[in-house]
Amino acid sequence: MSSDNKLLPKRIILVRHGESEGNLDTEAYTTTPDHKIQLTESGLLQAREAGARLRSLLSSNPSSPEWRVCFYVSPYDRTRSTLREIGRSFSRRRVIGVREECRIREQDFGNFQVKERMRATKKVRERFGRFFYRFPEGESAADVFDRVSSFLESLWRDIDMNRLHMNPTHELNFVIVSHGLTSRVFLMKWFKWTVEQFEALNNPGNSEIRVMELGQGGDYSLAIHHTEEELERWGLSPEMIADQKWRVNAHKGEWKEDCKWYFGDFFDHMADSDQESETDATEEDKLNLLTNTEDNNEELCS
Repeated sequence: MSSDNKLLPKRIILVRHGESEGNLDTEAYTTTPDHKIQLTESGLLQAREAGARLRSLLSSNPSSPEWRVCFYVSPYDRTRSTLREIGRSFSRRRVIGVREECRIREQDFGNFQVKERMRATKKVRERFGRFFYRFPEGESAADVFDRVSSFLESLWRDIDMNRLHMNPTHELNFVIVSHGLTSRVFLMKWFKWTVEQFEALNNPGNSEIRVMELGQGGDYSLAIHHTEEELERWGLSPEMIADQKWRVNAHKGEWKEDCKWYFGDFFDHMADSDQESETDATEEDKLNLLTNTEDNNEELCS
């Protein structure tokens, strides 16, 4: 790995919180504020198991024994409790920092939620579109995208300025303990997925882990740690999976020329060369001139 990549985190890992009282029974939201919803006993166990899986993953490379981890966590009770259980698998020397980060909180669905009204509202969202629909008194996924984008800018500044005071001989890992939609939006922003691609994504399960790992060229990919079957199950299209596989060996800053969602949806008749483009433009000018001449003749004769 190049020296430019030494301070980059080896992995950026997204973890959804464990099963919550709201996941078990949506009635909980009618009497308890969303940020106060607690984990169930099953959710606490899921979080502890997630911690064991994380520890196993981070310590799996014998050539990098001096690995470290930095946690970012949503301020909601269920994410804080998830992190607390995850932390049981780590010693203090392995954790170089923990930051509570409001910008990675759950999508705001409003205040106390009336069950029947929320059910009707979610039906409207399915017709309107999950990304742009804004809940009354709450947020849209597009609003979440904006604050996650701001969080990512801060994350990169922390890396660039080495605010974590990271020893370059240590392998750095970021773990972001957050929520289902927030994690999907994070991936959307990072990999520049479109709104249409976001709409097809499936929510991660409780305490599910999604690993973005740094390739040799300095780009991150989901395809290093996860199988193609997993990516399909998450809702990634064949083109998105191919992009993840390309990123495994891509060099930081490279552009994937055949990335269909950047060109095909907008320029489906684009010429392959400047010469063809100029020829097409000349033919179009001739056609426009002929049409205008005919229109003018009609006006003179009328």
